[in-house]
Amino acid sequence: MSPKPCDHHKETQFSCADIGVGLRPTHYPYLETRPPTRVRWFEAISENYMDSEGRPLAMLELIRSDYPVALHGVSLSIASAEGLRPHYLAQLKKLTDRIEPFLVSDHLCWTGLNPSNLHDLLPIPFSEEALQLILKHVDQVQTTLGRQILLENVSTYIQPRGSVYTEWEFLTAVATQSGCRLLLDVNNLYVNARNHHFDPMIFLDAIPAHLIGQVHLAGYTDMGTYLFDTHSRPVYPPVWELFEHLIGRIPNVPILIEWDEDIPDFPILEQEALKAAQIWETHYGHADSEAVPTMVL
Repeated sequence: MSPKPCDHHKETQFSCADIGVGLRPTHYPYLETRPPTRVRWFEAISENYMDSEGRPLAMLELIRSDYPVALHGVSLSIASAEGLRPHYLAQLKKLTDRIEPFLVSDHLCWTGLNPSNLHDLLPIPFSEEALQLILKHVDQVQTTLGRQILLENVSTYIQPRGSVYTEWEFLTAVATQSGCRLLLDVNNLYVNARNHHFDPMIFLDAIPAHLIGQVHLAGYTDMGTYLFDTHSRPVYPPVWELFEHLIGRIPNVPILIEWDEDIPDFPILEQEALKAAQIWETHYGHADSEAVPTMVL
């Protein structure tokens, strides 16, 4: 399939068979040649392009001219007790207006105390106080951007005190009460289930399907006594099994394969992404391989 230009204003249905991958600098030289690919869209890390006018932004705009693009942040710090950073929000707004992504997302966590950024996705208590703080911040972000955002469940290795909700109850409350949607990371869900000893199917089945706006799949590292979310390996069978269970409820949600460490050549990443498309097709039949999806939220 040769890439086709996107119509920014045409709204079409998104199929889970239309799989995306993360846009990473390792693959810039390959993607600059505009090779044929069955990857249908790309997800870019917002912070990598917010203060750049060089090759990264030029590459993002090249990709955007041929494919739908989602922006995925790692430093919004939506749960920060110190409040959101005005400069960060302004830069995100500028990038969003320039790229016109079909999705903007970040993580349900905090990332440090101002002015420091620990560049880690830190856990939060699932408390009423945290819920109200996050609802306030989601409203601020969605008002600033003029669009709905998605928030992702993160992998965790400790459980802060003070929780009165389960993780799935908290995610549902955030999305239901704020008007945002959820980016459901199935790998993170499985990592947390193993690390904190709960049944991942209970989590998966508890999230209302209409709240899920995107799905992530990735590979973890087994450290022996716990699982570590490294995005450095192919998706493991237990995560594929959870995805296959989930896919029966969400036929029209975009799916992304994440691979951020020990990144393989692009064709290998593409083959991993096509595994998700094949699972979708076992439920819904063969997808139209020529249609390029565009979704306006």
